[in-house]
Amino acid sequence: MTVPFPSPLTPHRGARVELPSRYGPIAALRAKPDPEADLGAVALLVPGYPGSKEDFAPMLDPISDAGFDVVAIDLPGLNESGGPEDEAAYRPGALGEVVCELVNDLGAGGSTPVLLLGHSFGGLVTRAAVLAGARVAGLTLLCSGPSELPDGDRRQAIIEGEPILRTKGMAAAQELREARDARRPGWAHVPQRLKEFYRRRFLASKPAGLLGMADGLRHEPDLVPKLGVVLQSSGTPSLVICGEGDDVWPVSAQRDMAERLDADFAVLAGAGHSPNVENPEALLATLLPTWRAWLTEKG
Repeated sequence: MTVPFPSPLTPHRGARVELPSRYGPIAALRAKPDPEADLGAVALLVPGYPGSKEDFAPMLDPISDAGFDVVAIDLPGLNESGGPEDEAAYRPGALGEVVCELVNDLGAGGSTPVLLLGHSFGGLVTRAAVLAGARVAGLTLLCSGPSELPDGDRRQAIIEGEPILRTKGMAAAQELREARDARRPGWAHVPQRLKEFYRRRFLASKPAGLLGMADGLRHEPDLVPKLGVVLQSSGTPSLVICGEGDDVWPVSAQRDMAERLDADFAVLAGAGHSPNVENPEALLATLLPTWRAWLTEKG
């Protein structure tokens, strides 16, 4: 399949695999490096809401080519990963425990370095994983914030969508999403195949998962001070990255979060809330040398 620009449909060498978890199998895409280039480290990529492993499709091959065993997952309850019916199971803290166990499995109990990246809602989950004891060689927060979603279009979409999903079901909630998308600048130029993918992905997700994550996005407390203590006490490096046009958590809020964490901070030109598909080249140009430096320091 050919696409004219980076997107979740970008072709890649990643193989679909399933990883065990307390919530059942987690669907993932995994691309292993060439043995001669293998750095002996895993890069675990966690998507946002209501995203999926495919959101990292443009990055899989370059990360693998750089020597990393790269794994991108569907969070439980989203797309091809199942999960329980309890909405509370999908809040950041609960999902963080699942990701913590996954990190420790992929890292073979600490013998293999794991570099953990969370995008948007996935950033809230990955920090919860570190707070739950995940042993990581570095943490990257991509277009994520210090706490709940601020006022804005994304929060409003959740507020409008929740009662529709609860009372009328998934199909009605997807119709609302499509109506909102149709008002977005440039949506008319998005390829139909990509629109169909977004539709299939949303409808494949569990209502309880979508509702629980939405609740987390509206009520997550500021855990930056607690995270900072854990990162500093363990000597774990961190990186905060956002697009210059991020319209979810303001760039200023993400910069402040980086300062509070004593983390490196980067703003990417030509990107908004999803540099992984909007400008993966710039994102990789920041990620890969940083990750290599972290491994060198750990070594």
